[in-house]
Amino acid sequence: MSAPAELAEYISTVKPPAADAVHPLLQRLVDAFGAAWVDAGNVDAWIAGGGDRVLLFAGDPVRFPEGLDVAVVLPELQACYPGRFVIGVARRPGDEALARRFGSQRWPSLMFFRDGQYVTVLPGMHDWTDFVAEVGRALALPPGRAPTVGIPVVAAGAAAPGCH
Repeated sequence: MSAPAELAEYISTVKPPAADAVHPLLQRLVDAFGAAWVDAGNVDAWIAGGGDRVLLFAGDPVRFPEGLDVAVVLPELQACYPGRFVIGVARRPGDEALARRFGSQRWPSLMFFRDGQYVTVLPGMHDWTDFVAEVGRALALPPGRAPTVGIPVVAAGAAAPGCH
């Protein structure tokens, strides 16, 4: 067999990674820390599970490498608040639509829920001390409405309804 033929045979056996392949650091959250995979099919049941819940929107690790940083520190943040919250990981694909449902537009993000209700979102990666404090603040907030609920969408330049 000639070198080009061997190369062609080898190339034909190599499979590209699946577009929805799970990064090992995200899988680690599920395997080692009891996180749940969350998608459009189970998000309502997961949120309704009771107590405080933190859903990680890591996004595409190539476009948003900070998402993997958040995945690494999330169990440490959980350890700072023992027994206070459970972790979910937004499953790709479909995480973008799920994030939009709750008004999240930044990647990565931690979205907080309590007893079936939206609380807040904490976008981005932070310095450790700030991150611990921000998670503490989020856990202290009362449930509220997700930013997309009840907010009218008006095209740019269009007259907004009002009292004047």
